[in-house]
Amino acid sequence: MDSWVWWLLVAVGLGIPLVITAMPEFGMFGVGALATAAAAGLGANVVTQFIVFVAVSVALLVVVRPIAYRHLKQGPPVRMGIDALKGASAVVQERVDGEGGRIKLNGEIWSARALNPGTTYEPGQHVDVVEIEGATALVV
Repeated sequence: MDSWVWWLLVAVGLGIPLVITAMPEFGMFGVGALATAAAAGLGANVVTQFIVFVAVSVALLVVVRPIAYRHLKQGPPVRMGIDALKGASAVVQERVDGEGGRIKLNGEIWSARALNPGTTYEPGQHVDVVEIEGATALVV
């Protein structure tokens, strides 16, 4: 069997623990094995194949790994508490004006007040929550 086939088998073999453990390092070694398979297919000798495997794998570990882990640690911002309610859509239950009213927000009844004092919202209308002040939602 040609050496490039062995390197493809190594790449597949490294892909299995990548999927099972979700450790990106196995994927980087797998890419190194794929690059080595390409080099072997182009006629590189055994020493050159190992140099290609080590060089590509180490380069990926040094360059890509820190970037990947930085992105994993950041993650998407999760809004919680009243911050999660800002921008949410609600349905007016009782007339809402500059003085007060009631809305249904995320399945709960909230006291509400129109952000613009001259604006009025009638029951059934959809409004957006702009701010939460205490237990009162300011809506538009």
